[in-house]
Amino acid sequence: MKLAVTYENGQVFQHFGHSKQFKLYEIGGGRVLSSEVVDTGSSGHGALAGLLKSLGAEALICGGIGGGAKAALAEAGISLYPGVTGEADAAAASFAAGTLSFDPSTSCSHHEEGHSCGDHGEGHSCGNHFCGSHEA
Repeated sequence: MKLAVTYENGQVFQHFGHSKQFKLYEIGGGRVLSSEVVDTGSSGHGALAGLLKSLGAEALICGGIGGGAKAALAEAGISLYPGVTGEADAAAASFAAGTLSFDPSTSCSHHEEGHSCGDHGEGHSCGNHFCGSHEA
């Protein structure tokens, strides 16, 4: 099967709708068989879900994700494993082994007024609050 992971600098990227890269893994026999990094070339949950479908992804590991993105992935037939942090390769290996720890209730439905994931002050990290794709 083919697994996609939101990817940035070796880590699970925490903002599905802003993912600039995915790391795709071929999974079989309880282990990772191969992998490659793919640039998204676009942004927004609809375009990303379509890209993942066109790449043959059957499952996605990510950090934060909004309701619209969840719906787009479900429509594309892609299983979702949100709320994951840490190294992408380790997450893929855990997924292959059937031991991935994830949080199916992870969501991003609102933010503080004036806050956006690209606008952080000193000492703030989106990885601490799981903001996903931003919806108006």
